[in-house]
Amino acid sequence: MIDLYYWPTPNGHKITLFLEEASLSYEIKPVNIGRGEQFEPDFLKIAPNNRMPAIVDHAPIGGGEPIPIFESGAILLYLADKTQLFLPSDFRQRWVALQWLFWQMGGLGPMAGQNHHFVQYAPERIPYAMDRYVNETSRLYGVLNKHLSDGRAYVAGQDYSIADMAIYPWIVPHVRQQQDLNDFAALKAWFERIAARPATIAAYKVGETVSTKPTVDDEAKKILFGQTAKTVR
Repeated sequence: MIDLYYWPTPNGHKITLFLEEASLSYEIKPVNIGRGEQFEPDFLKIAPNNRMPAIVDHAPIGGGEPIPIFESGAILLYLADKTQLFLPSDFRQRWVALQWLFWQMGGLGPMAGQNHHFVQYAPERIPYAMDRYVNETSRLYGVLNKHLSDGRAYVAGQDYSIADMAIYPWIVPHVRQQQDLNDFAALKAWFERIAARPATIAAYKVGETVSTKPTVDDEAKKILFGQTAKTVR
Protein backbone atom coordinates (compact mmCIF):
# COMPACT_ATOMS: atom_id res chain seq x y z
CA MET A 1 0.00 0.00 0.00
CA ILE A 2 1.17 3.49 -0.89
CA ASP A 3 -0.02 6.60 0.92
CA LEU A 4 -0.31 9.48 -1.54
CA TYR A 5 -0.27 12.97 -0.06
CA TYR A 6 -2.15 14.80 -2.74
CA TRP A 7 -4.18 17.71 -3.98
CA PRO A 8 -5.60 17.87 -7.54
CA THR A 9 -2.97 20.11 -9.13
CA PRO A 10 -0.75 19.32 -12.13
CA ASN A 11 1.97 17.90 -9.89
CA GLY A 12 -0.55 15.86 -7.94
CA HIS A 13 -2.07 14.44 -11.12
CA LYS A 14 1.32 13.14 -12.25
CA ILE A 15 1.32 10.57 -9.48
CA THR A 16 -2.25 9.38 -9.83
CA LEU A 17 -1.55 8.90 -13.55
CA PHE A 18 1.21 6.44 -12.68
CA LEU A 19 -0.64 4.69 -9.87
CA GLU A 20 -3.72 4.17 -12.04
CA GLU A 21 -1.67 2.97 -15.02
CA ALA A 22 0.23 0.49 -12.84
CA SER A 23 -2.87 -0.62 -10.89
CA LEU A 24 -1.03 -0.07 -7.61
CA SER A 25 -2.97 0.04 -4.36
CA TYR A 26 -2.89 3.49 -2.83
CA GLU A 27 -4.70 5.64 -0.33
CA ILE A 28 -5.22 9.35 -0.85
CA LYS A 29 -4.16 11.59 2.02
CA PRO A 30 -5.55 14.99 1.05
CA VAL A 31 -3.27 17.98 1.61
CA ASN A 32 -5.31 21.14 1.04
CA ILE A 33 -2.53 23.50 0.05
CA GLY A 34 -4.96 26.41 -0.11
CA ARG A 35 -5.60 26.03 3.62
CA GLY A 36 -2.02 25.52 4.73
CA GLU A 37 -2.15 21.79 5.42
CA GLN A 38 1.28 21.42 3.77
CA PHE A 39 2.77 23.01 6.91
CA GLU A 40 1.49 20.37 9.31
CA PRO A 41 4.44 18.87 11.26
CA ASP A 42 3.58 15.28 10.32
CA PHE A 43 3.54 16.18 6.64
CA LEU A 44 6.83 18.08 6.87
CA LYS A 45 8.49 14.92 8.15
CA ILE A 46 7.68 13.39 4.76
CA ALA A 47 8.00 16.45 2.54
CA PRO A 48 10.41 19.01 4.07
CA ASN A 49 9.88 21.39 1.13
CA ASN A 50 6.23 21.82 2.25
CA ARG A 51 4.95 20.83 -1.17
CA MET A 52 2.80 17.98 -2.30
CA PRO A 53 2.73 15.39 -3.77
CA ALA A 54 4.60 13.01 -1.53
CA ILE A 55 4.29 9.30 -0.96
CA VAL A 56 5.02 6.77 1.74
CA ASP A 57 5.61 3.27 0.39
CA HIS A 58 4.72 0.73 3.09
CA ALA A 59 5.97 -2.19 1.01
CA PRO A 60 9.32 -1.10 -0.43
CA ILE A 61 11.52 -3.40 -2.45
CA GLY A 62 13.58 -5.46 -0.01
CA GLY A 63 11.19 -4.86 2.86
CA GLY A 64 12.10 -2.85 5.91
CA GLU A 65 10.74 0.47 7.12
CA PRO A 66 8.33 2.48 4.94
CA ILE A 67 10.07 4.83 2.50
CA PRO A 68 8.88 8.45 2.17
CA ILE A 69 9.54 10.25 -1.12
CA PHE A 70 8.88 13.90 -1.98
CA GLU A 71 9.18 15.82 -5.28
CA SER A 72 6.97 14.62 -8.13
CA GLY A 73 9.82 13.74 -10.49
CA ALA A 74 11.55 11.69 -7.81
CA ILE A 75 8.28 9.94 -7.03
CA LEU A 76 7.79 8.99 -10.68
CA LEU A 77 11.34 7.63 -10.86
CA TYR A 78 10.85 5.71 -7.61
CA LEU A 79 7.61 4.13 -8.81
CA ALA A 80 9.13 3.26 -12.19
CA ASP A 81 12.05 1.61 -10.41
CA LYS A 82 9.77 -0.22 -8.00
CA THR A 83 7.48 -1.61 -10.69
CA GLN A 84 9.87 -1.76 -13.67
CA LEU A 85 7.17 0.03 -15.65
CA PHE A 86 6.97 3.20 -17.76
CA LEU A 87 10.70 3.78 -18.10
CA PRO A 88 12.32 2.23 -21.18
CA SER A 89 14.78 -0.59 -20.59
CA ASP A 90 16.68 0.33 -23.73
CA PHE A 91 19.61 2.51 -22.67
CA ARG A 92 19.11 5.21 -25.29
CA GLN A 93 15.35 5.45 -24.94
CA ARG A 94 15.65 5.50 -21.15
CA TRP A 95 17.76 8.63 -21.41
CA VAL A 96 15.31 10.24 -23.82
CA ALA A 97 12.60 9.74 -21.22
CA LEU A 98 14.76 11.07 -18.40
CA GLN A 99 15.79 14.17 -20.33
CA TRP A 100 12.18 15.06 -20.99
CA LEU A 101 11.21 14.33 -17.38
CA PHE A 102 13.80 16.88 -16.25
CA TRP A 103 12.71 19.24 -19.04
CA GLN A 104 9.29 19.30 -17.43
CA MET A 105 10.63 19.65 -13.90
CA GLY A 106 13.07 22.43 -14.76
CA GLY A 107 11.27 24.15 -17.62
CA LEU A 108 7.61 23.59 -18.40
CA GLY A 109 6.43 23.32 -14.80
CA PRO A 110 8.17 26.43 -13.42
CA MET A 111 7.48 28.57 -16.49
CA ALA A 112 3.81 27.57 -16.78
CA GLY A 113 3.49 28.04 -13.04
CA GLN A 114 4.72 31.62 -13.32
CA ASN A 115 2.37 32.05 -16.28
CA HIS A 116 -0.53 30.99 -14.03
CA HIS A 117 0.62 33.33 -11.27
CA PHE A 118 1.04 36.53 -13.26
CA VAL A 119 -1.89 35.99 -15.63
CA GLN A 120 -4.41 34.60 -13.14
CA TYR A 121 -3.48 35.51 -9.59
CA ALA A 122 -1.07 38.43 -9.23
CA PRO A 123 -2.70 41.42 -7.48
CA GLU A 124 -1.19 43.71 -10.13
CA ARG A 125 -1.34 43.08 -13.85
CA ILE A 126 2.26 43.48 -14.96
CA PRO A 127 2.38 43.33 -18.78
CA TYR A 128 6.10 42.55 -18.95
CA ALA A 129 5.79 39.58 -16.56
CA MET A 130 2.65 38.29 -18.26
CA ASP A 131 4.22 38.48 -21.73
CA ARG A 132 7.47 36.96 -20.47
CA TYR A 133 5.86 33.80 -19.12
CA VAL A 134 3.14 33.41 -21.76
CA ASN A 135 5.82 33.65 -24.44
CA GLU A 136 8.13 31.22 -22.66
CA THR A 137 5.26 28.77 -22.27
CA SER A 138 4.64 29.10 -26.00
CA ARG A 139 8.31 28.44 -26.70
CA LEU A 140 8.25 25.29 -24.58
CA TYR A 141 5.10 24.06 -26.32
CA GLY A 142 6.96 24.60 -29.58
CA VAL A 143 9.96 22.60 -28.37
CA LEU A 144 7.74 19.68 -27.40
CA ASN A 145 5.73 19.92 -30.62
CA LYS A 146 8.89 19.77 -32.72
CA HIS A 147 10.10 16.73 -30.77
CA LEU A 148 6.79 14.95 -31.33
CA SER A 149 6.65 15.80 -35.03
CA ASP A 150 8.75 12.82 -36.15
CA GLY A 151 5.86 10.35 -35.84
CA ARG A 152 6.57 9.11 -32.33
CA ALA A 153 3.47 8.29 -30.31
CA TYR A 154 4.93 9.38 -26.99
CA VAL A 155 7.80 11.48 -25.74
CA ALA A 156 10.33 8.63 -25.50
CA GLY A 157 9.16 6.80 -28.63
CA GLN A 158 6.25 4.47 -29.17
CA ASP A 159 5.77 3.56 -25.51
CA TYR A 160 4.12 5.64 -22.81
CA SER A 161 6.52 6.67 -20.03
CA ILE A 162 6.92 8.75 -16.90
CA ALA A 163 8.01 11.63 -19.13
CA ASP A 164 4.52 11.76 -20.63
CA MET A 165 2.96 11.51 -17.17
CA ALA A 166 5.04 14.44 -15.97
CA ILE A 167 4.28 16.68 -18.94
CA TYR A 168 0.61 15.98 -19.66
CA PRO A 169 -0.91 17.59 -16.53
CA TRP A 170 0.93 20.82 -17.29
CA ILE A 171 -0.64 20.93 -20.76
CA VAL A 172 -4.18 20.33 -19.45
CA PRO A 173 -4.54 24.03 -18.42
CA HIS A 174 -3.43 25.24 -21.86
CA VAL A 175 -6.34 27.68 -22.15
CA ARG A 176 -5.39 29.35 -18.86
CA GLN A 177 -1.83 29.51 -20.16
CA GLN A 178 -3.11 31.37 -23.25
CA GLN A 179 -1.98 28.60 -25.59
CA ASP A 180 -4.00 27.22 -28.51
CA LEU A 181 -3.30 23.54 -29.13
CA ASN A 182 -4.36 24.00 -32.74
CA ASP A 183 -1.06 25.84 -33.18
CA PHE A 184 0.83 22.66 -32.21
CA ALA A 185 -0.49 19.77 -34.30
CA ALA A 186 1.82 17.03 -33.07
CA LEU A 187 1.49 18.10 -29.44
CA LYS A 188 -2.30 18.18 -29.80
CA ALA A 189 -2.39 14.63 -31.18
CA TRP A 190 -0.16 13.45 -28.30
CA PHE A 191 -2.35 15.26 -25.78
CA GLU A 192 -5.53 13.68 -27.11
CA ARG A 193 -3.89 10.25 -27.15
CA ILE A 194 -3.07 10.51 -23.45
CA ALA A 195 -6.41 12.06 -22.53
CA ALA A 196 -8.20 9.01 -23.97
CA ARG A 197 -6.25 6.49 -21.90
CA PRO A 198 -8.52 4.80 -19.31
CA ALA A 199 -6.00 5.41 -16.54
CA THR A 200 -5.89 9.13 -17.36
CA ILE A 201 -9.66 9.33 -17.10
CA ALA A 202 -9.57 7.42 -13.81
CA ALA A 203 -6.79 9.61 -12.40
CA TYR A 204 -8.69 12.81 -13.04
CA LYS A 205 -11.84 11.31 -11.53
CA VAL A 206 -9.81 10.66 -8.39
CA GLY A 207 -9.01 14.36 -8.31
CA GLU A 208 -12.69 15.23 -8.52
CA THR A 209 -13.41 13.09 -5.46
CA VAL A 210 -10.88 15.12 -3.47
CA SER A 211 -11.91 18.62 -4.57
CA THR A 212 -13.57 20.40 -7.46
CA LYS A 213 -13.21 23.86 -5.91
CA PRO A 214 -10.48 26.25 -7.07
CA THR A 215 -7.27 25.70 -5.13
CA VAL A 216 -6.43 29.42 -5.24
CA ASP A 217 -8.99 31.74 -3.65
CA ASP A 218 -8.45 34.90 -1.63
CA GLU A 219 -7.60 32.98 1.53
CA ALA A 220 -5.24 30.65 -0.36
CA LYS A 221 -3.35 33.55 -1.94
CA LYS A 222 -2.19 34.67 1.51
CA ILE A 223 -0.84 31.18 2.18
CA LEU A 224 0.59 30.27 -1.23
CA PHE A 225 2.13 33.55 -2.35
CA GLY A 226 3.65 35.00 0.80
CA GLN A 227 6.12 32.32 1.81
CA THR A 228 9.69 33.08 2.89
CA ALA A 229 12.38 31.23 4.82
CA LYS A 230 10.46 32.07 7.98
CA THR A 231 7.61 29.89 6.72
CA VAL A 232 9.62 26.71 7.12
CA ARG A 233 11.42 27.51 10.37
